[in-house]
Amino acid sequence: MSDTGTLFMPPAGSTLSSEVDSLFYFILYTAIVIFILVMGAIAFFMLKYRRKGARELTDGRDHNLKLEILWTVIPTLLVFVVFIWGFRTYIKMHVAPANAQEIKVTAQKWFWSFDYQNGYNSVNELVVPLGKPVKLLMSSQDVIHSFFVPDFRVKMDVLPNRYTQAWFEATQPGEFNIFCTEYCGKGHSEMLGKVTVLPQEEYATWIEKASADFPEGMALNEIGAKLYQSKACFTCHSVDGTISVGPSFKGVFGKTERLSDGSQNTVDENYIRESILNPQAKIVQGFQPVMPTYQGTLKDKEIDALIAYIKSLKE
Repeated sequence: MSDTGTLFMPPAGSTLSSEVDSLFYFILYTAIVIFILVMGAIAFFMLKYRRKGARELTDGRDHNLKLEILWTVIPTLLVFVVFIWGFRTYIKMHVAPANAQEIKVTAQKWFWSFDYQNGYNSVNELVVPLGKPVKLLMSSQDVIHSFFVPDFRVKMDVLPNRYTQAWFEATQPGEFNIFCTEYCGKGHSEMLGKVTVLPQEEYATWIEKASADFPEGMALNEIGAKLYQSKACFTCHSVDGTISVGPSFKGVFGKTERLSDGSQNTVDENYIRESILNPQAKIVQGFQPVMPTYQGTLKDKEIDALIAYIKSLKE
């Protein structure tokens, strides 16, 4: 398959892609052939047996045994072929190789969080090695989501209070889109991510540096601006004053907010930190308590960087 994909399928990026595509095209072309045969037969008999003159009576034949056997056996064989082929592919897609690298995937409104075995955490970017199987252990913190990477032909529902699994082995380096394909609320269409596939040498280097501290020479508020994007804060909080799922960050620092319980609170460093780690503690009036906790997802320095970024947005 070409790198640009085909009319019906996106580019193939994993070892599973070719098997899924082969079954898809077998069903497609078989359906096309059957459609042409059936419609051709209909057109032929419409022309052959159209009314040509006076009414004529046919004989008393009510069935054709050979024809009935033919149109029963052939579809039955095709159904068995598709079932066996599909079942084998299904089993292969759902049983990960024993040597697969495991990555924990957490879905929540409205972003993906990935936890690696070395303790590193990323949001909306899954980084994997080229040519090695990767097993995803997935769960949701709120509602039903669905993890879908079209180029890998991988799709699996992600459920609260239980684990689901999927796996793939990337066959080419690059970036591949992640979508949520289960409607999960207002920010569903923005619940996007990417899989970054690196050659094994580059992946080894990346995994060593992944848990390193912030880049040298970068101001704290600049790091916060990057975290605002990478940790998917933008899905609920704007920086231009637009009201979304949550309050806008523009000009919020130092502002006195009225809370849902009728009390008031000044937005300072402590309030922002508490809202990140325990977002249900103080809900701004007019907004729903839908923000997930970032406890265990953000380091202290990252929280400090986000606070610095929000402070830099003062009007």
